Order: sequence, then C-alpha cells, then structure tokens
Amino acid sequence: MPASLSSSVRACCAVAALVAAGFALSGCAGVSETIAPAFADPAKYELYDCKQLEGERKALAARTTELQKLMDKAETGTGGAVVSELAYRNDYVAVRGSAQMADDAWRRNRCRETPPDATPAPSTPQRPDIKPAPKR
Repeated sequence: MPASLSSSVRACCAVAALVAAGFALSGCAGVSETIAPAFADPAKYELYDCKQLEGERKALAARTTELQKLMDKAETGTGGAVVSELAYRNDYVAVRGSAQMADDAWRRNRCRETPPDATPAPSTPQRPDIKPAPKR
C-alpha cells in the first residue's frame, strides 16, 4: 500500500508541475509586445533623417507582416506553435522593437509621410567637365 501512495503523490506532483508550466508559458505571448524595445538598439535611428526613416519604417512594416504570415502558416501544422516560436518569434520581437524605435525617431524629428503621388523634381543633366584627350 505505501508504494501505491507514493506513486500517486508523484503523479499528482507531476500534473501540478505541468499545469504550473502551462500557466507560466501562456504568459509569454503577451510579454513579447512590451519587451520588444529591449531587443533593439535605441540609438540606431538617432542620425536618420525623415527620408531614411520613411524607407526604414516601410521595410520594417513589410518584414513584420512577412514574419507574422510565416508564424501563422507554421501554426497550422502539427506542432506548429512550437515551430513558430522557435523559428520566427525572436526575429519578430526584434523587428517589432526596431519598428518602435524608428517610430519614436519619426515622432521626435516631426516627420511627415511623403504623398504617394509626389514625384521628385527632374534633374537637368549636367555637362561633364571632361575634356577630350589631346591628339598626337
């Protein structure tokens, strides 16, 4: 009888440990949004001008969308949530952190979006100052 009692206590402890681990891991999904800036260099965008920031923000938004689609696709398969976390979550958090830093720099510089129909002023071709080689 004591052997069955100790095995049932062990089984109960194992189940309690699994439940506790489940609760602990379930909180990780929400943490990534608040901890994202910790994975980005805060001074990376300090010297960027508005034109550079605009391009960088667009690239980061595209990369975030791409990673989100890859994570969603991975989660459809068997064990996909684990694959999604292992393969894409770190990159996703880092890109989100960079995007937040770029957005902060955008606001600090008081930048404005370039209208989509705005075209750059055409530049007139410059006359080269190259002289022909002397004839011999």
